[in-house]
Parts: sequence; C-alpha cells; structure tokens
Amino acid sequence: MRGRRPHVWFLNTRPLRSNRSFRDLWIGTSASQLGGLIASMAVLAQVWDLTGSPLATGAIGIATGLPMLLFGLLGGTLADAVDRRAVVRATTVGQLLAATGLCAQALASNRSVPLLLALVATATACGALGAPARRTLPVRLLPTDQVAAGLALTNISFQAAMLAGPALAGVIIARWNFAAAYGAQAVLVAVSLLAVIRLPAVRPGGEGGPEPKGEGGRGGKGSGAASGRCRAERGGWRVVLRRPTLWGSMTTDLSATLLAMPVALFPLVNEARFGGDPRTLGLFLSAVAVGGIAAGLLSGTVTRWRRGGVVQLTAAAVWGLALAGFGLAGPLWLALGCLVVAGAADTVSVVTRGALVQWETPDAYRGRVSSVEHVIGVAGPELGNFRGGLLASATSASFSLVAGGLSAVVAIGAVAAANTPLRAYRTPYRRDDDA
Repeated sequence: MRGRRPHVWFLNTRPLRSNRSFRDLWIGTSASQLGGLIASMAVLAQVWDLTGSPLATGAIGIATGLPMLLFGLLGGTLADAVDRRAVVRATTVGQLLAATGLCAQALASNRSVPLLLALVATATACGALGAPARRTLPVRLLPTDQVAAGLALTNISFQAAMLAGPALAGVIIARWNFAAAYGAQAVLVAVSLLAVIRLPAVRPGGEGGPEPKGEGGRGGKGSGAASGRCRAERGGWRVVLRRPTLWGSMTTDLSATLLAMPVALFPLVNEARFGGDPRTLGLFLSAVAVGGIAAGLLSGTVTRWRRGGVVQLTAAAVWGLALAGFGLAGPLWLALGCLVVAGAADTVSVVTRGALVQWETPDAYRGRVSSVEHVIGVAGPELGNFRGGLLASATSASFSLVAGGLSAVVAIGAVAAANTPLRAYRTPYRRDDDA
C-alpha cells in the first residue's frame, strides 16, 4: 500500500542512520566492549605468564565478579538519582584511568599479581557502576518503535567484539607485548569517552513505561523525593517482583544460564572427544559468537514479532536443547552446529528480554531495575559454570550438559505455565511503523 514503510527483515540500522545520539552511544559502547575483551585476554595471559597457576587465573573471576555485583547495584541507584549521561561520562573516565594503569604496569615489567588484579577490579568496578545508566539510554534516546532494533544493534556489536577481541589480543601480544594490548584498550576507551561526551543530558524520571502503584509514581503513595530515595537498592527488586512480565523474563534468563551454561565444560569436552587441540577449543568459543552474530544480522525479523514474551521463552528453550545436543554430539561439525544454534538463541533471548525490561519499567526505576538485570546477567553464568563443572566432576561432561540443558527447558516451561502475563505480552507499538 502506498505510504507504508517497508518491513525490515534483516538487521535494522535505522537507529544508527536517523539518531545521532544513539549512534554516539553505540560507537562508544562498541569501542569500550572491544577494549574490555582485549584487556580480559591480556590479563588472563599475563597472570598465567607470571604464575603458571590455574588458581591464580581463577582469581581473575573473583576480581571481576565481586565488583560487578557490588557496584552494579550501586550503579542502579545512582542512575535513578542523577543525570545518566554524567554517570556514563564519569565511569568511562575511571575506565580510561584503569586502562592506563594496566598499560603502565606492563611497561614497568610488573611481577605483582595482586597489583594487576587490583587494577582489573578497579576497571570492572567503573564499568559496573556505569552499566545500569548505559542500559537505560537507548529507550530514552530512541522512539519507542526503534528500541528493540537499537538493542539488537548493541547486542551484535558485543557479539562481534566477543569474536574479534580475544583473537586480536592474541595477535597483539604475540607480535608486541602485554603493554601493547593494554594500550589498545586505553585507545578504545578514549574513543568511547569522546563519543559519550556528545550525548544529551538524560535525567531520571522522563518518559517511558507505566508508573507502578505504590512505588512513588502517579497514583501511588510516597511520591516525594525523600520517600523515593528511601530503600533505593530494594526499589528495583520490588518493581521486578510486582510485575509478572519482569520477574518472568528475568527468571527465564536465570533458568537458562544457571542450569545450562557450557563454557566451563569446553576444555573437558575438547580433551575427551577432540584430543585437546587448542584450536578446537577456540572453535567452541567462536561458534557461539558466530551464532549470535547471525541472529543479530536477522534481528529485523525477530524484532517485528510483537509477542516478546513468547519469543524469549522459545529462544531460551532452544538454548537449552541446543546445549543438550552439544553434550551428545560426536562429530565436530555437529558439536559446532549445536553451539551456533545456542549462540543464535541466546542473542534472540537477550534482545527480546532487554526490550521488554526497558518497556515495562517506569523511567524513575529503570536504573535500579537495569542493575537487577545486570546482576542476574553476571551471577547466572558464573554460577552456571560452577554448577556444570561440579556436576561434570562427579559424572561426565556429557551428562552435565544434557542434564543441564533439559533441566533448563523444564524450568523455562514451568515459568511459561505459571506466568500468563509474560506469555500474553505484546510490544507497546505497531510493527508497521518500523523501517
């Protein structure tokens, strides 16, 4: 029909083409993510080079995990109290200083692992403090009908960084040294800072999402500033628990990652089935990213579907089934195929969940709810990897993968059965407007 915009079946780049502020945010976030993944690989290699101890490399998880949890929650409160642009700017400056410190310690031939991990923890804390504010920006910068497309673009940039970052770090370290890798991170974080400096002010309490009764919004008690800041950290959890769409979406994600996270089992599977070839291990990691990128390139199709809850539930169940298949796969091609499917399903689930959470959360609470989502996104995979390794040590990698994947499917089915609002959820706009 004349006048109707064409449907977008592939990656929808309209947010990048039509919105300079989102384009700046996307460039800044993409550069920061790539720099962080280069640094993560360099830290892992440097700690191993200094110690040759798996216990020491395992301590990297503590140096990153704890700051993510603690400062992620604090960042949510901060994002709902002050200008979110200011939070992103300040925390990006902190990340730049930490990256410079990492480069300096490598140039000085540092031999102290505690010093290295302290710098890693500082960089992680700054990133976690700004993460909730970053998560709330697309829904404020973009028209409602472009939010899902914007989140898909952000996700595909992360998948691309995950695919390229570790490989690029390996090349830089092999050709030059650790300092060069940390220097590359510092340059990329500086690019990120230059991009976010141009963002407009984004103060909390703007448009977006219905206000929850009793949570300081219109029609609820305690809407004053004093009561709004009271028990700030708990505010995000309370909003989540009072909205079936929110707790259902986050429980779906937690079920998928807690019960079926496979990364910790990759070395054991590689050793048992494929001779322990490190190139094969690298293929496992790359296959998940390839699936994610493929799904991102087709995200225009995914974001057209208004039944966001059903899409997330289905994608999460496919993730579990694909990983159960990986646990049973004999030929390498089949194992890699299962991981590609799992990566694609994960991207679909992440994009739909991210859009649903932002749409269903009142803007005054987006920072805190985003921090809850961030904590679940961090804790679920870490605990899932621990669960998988613990079960595999008592049984086998195959049993752990199959049992975990099928358990995730059962748990996701239970969420779907118990949560009618999530099953019935529809995006708050017409897809005919998307282009």
